[in-house]
Amino acid sequence: MSSHHNGLKTAALLGLLTGLILAVGYWLGGSAGLVLAVIVSLGMNAFSYFYSDKIALRAMGARQVSEAELPGIYAMVRELAAKAGQPMPRIYVSPTMQPNAFATGRNPQNAAVAVTTGILNMLEPREMRAVIGHELSHVYNRDILISSVAAGLAGIVTMLANLAFFLPFMGSDDDDSPNPVGLLLMMILGPLAASIIQLAISRNREFQADASGATLTGDPLALASALEKIHHGTSRVPLPADGQLTSAAHLMIANPFSGGGISALFSTHPPMQERVRRLREQAALTRRW
Repeated sequence: MSSHHNGLKTAALLGLLTGLILAVGYWLGGSAGLVLAVIVSLGMNAFSYFYSDKIALRAMGARQVSEAELPGIYAMVRELAAKAGQPMPRIYVSPTMQPNAFATGRNPQNAAVAVTTGILNMLEPREMRAVIGHELSHVYNRDILISSVAAGLAGIVTMLANLAFFLPFMGSDDDDSPNPVGLLLMMILGPLAASIIQLAISRNREFQADASGATLTGDPLALASALEKIHHGTSRVPLPADGQLTSAAHLMIANPFSGGGISALFSTHPPMQERVRRLREQAALTRRW
């Protein structure tokens, strides 16, 4: 039921983004610009989709490790992948001391799970297994596809707004031309609204990966405990918000950057306290059944 509800919310948010594109395109009146924006933006995001694993792994400086190097992690991943009826993903380790983890790959056949040195040193085996369940759920839920589509649609809105500078109607005497004040508002509010919808989709996906990952492992409380430790660790050792890391941040189990105040409103991750609360509720419901 929770997965179905989250799926409906994601579909609704993607529908809002699509509607926003049509509204901006109609307002600007540039059908040629609309087509160009769609082609360029979708091309950029198709590249991100097919090479998402390489982009994220490179951003974190992760290297692929063998089973001889991390036998315990391999055993956990193999067990959970087999339980889900999915192929074994590649396993990577990032040398950063911040406790974090992420999964990437456009489908289970091209998946990779990456953990940091910091998280390997911090979590107990039960908590580490819960984190891996969360990350595998991102792959099984096709989150890379959904986030790529959301990013593509948001990019189209932003590109359309930028094209407004070059469209000829700015100096037109046509009464049907957009009002300059309204046009300026559209150029500002359009990309902002697209970004907010994209963030809502990312947060929704994170809640769903928590729930489905906890179901896969059968241990919601282990993931809740792991998230609390990870949140404390990322707060103590934030990563620099540079270009490469920014593009990969939404894949990680916790926001890798220092975030507070107004910046928290634009985080790709929901509040950690809310995630922990939901997991504890899930554990309580599981015990009743």
